[in-house]
Amino acid sequence: MTDTHSPQTSLPNPPLGFDRVQVGDALPTFETPPVSRLALALYCGASGDHNPIHVDSDFATSAGVPDVFAHGMLPMAWLGRLLTDWVPQTAVREFSVRFAAITHLHERITCTGRVDEKFERQTGEPSGGQSGEQRERCVRVTLTTTNQDGQIKLSGEAVLALP
Repeated sequence: MTDTHSPQTSLPNPPLGFDRVQVGDALPTFETPPVSRLALALYCGASGDHNPIHVDSDFATSAGVPDVFAHGMLPMAWLGRLLTDWVPQTAVREFSVRFAAITHLHERITCTGRVDEKFERQTGEPSGGQSGEQRERCVRVTLTTTNQDGQIKLSGEAVLALP
C-alpha cells in the first residue's frame, strides 16, 4: 500500500492511524456464510431473544411470513465485528444503525464501511493525571449490510477514535 489513499481504498487491519486514514477510504469488508437455522438458534441463545418467529417455522408461517428470519440485532452484531476487526473495541465511541429490510434465511450478508469524516473532539477526561480536557482524533464511518442481490438490510454509522 502506498502513502497516498484514493477514495474507496481498502484500509489495512488494523488501521494506519488518524494521519494516514482519508475520507473515502473503505474498511475491509466482512462477509457472512449463508444465514442458517443453526446460526439463528445460536444467536437466540446468546442474545436471550427467544421470539419464536426467528426459530420456529410453523410460528413464522402462522404469522404471515414465509419462514423464520434473522433477529434485527444479528446483522448489527456483524457490523460490530466489521468495526472491531479494524479497531479495538475500546476505540468505538458511537455505533448506531437503522433497519431497512428483513435478513432472510440463506442470504449472504456483506458488511461494509467507509470513512466519511475526520475530526477532533474533546473527551472531557484529564490526560495522564493533568487537569483539563484531552482531545481525541476520530473518524465517522458509514456502515451498510447488503445481501447477495445488493439489497440494503441495515445502514448506520460509527465514531471511532484513532491513534
